[in-house]
Amino acid sequence: MCLAIPMRITRIEGAVARAACRGIERDIDLMLVQDQPLAVGDYVIVHVGYAFQRLDPQEALATWRLLDEADAAASGEGAGHA
Repeated sequence: MCLAIPMRITRIEGAVARAACRGIERDIDLMLVQDQPLAVGDYVIVHVGYAFQRLDPQEALATWRLLDEADAAASGEGAGHA
């Protein structure tokens, strides 16, 4: 299964950005979003180290809510099958 995560850009240096989410920071490649204007504070969706779409903050938060719900459901499911 592939999963893309919303991350917030904290620094941009050329075609590479530093992005953070939930206390984890990563360098990400901006090659796939070079046609989109990006700035520090913007949210992007990241998969295997590549940003591939800019998100508005509401989309990023909605995605995190869905991921939290999926995680909670999986955790509850796993506890019953121990």
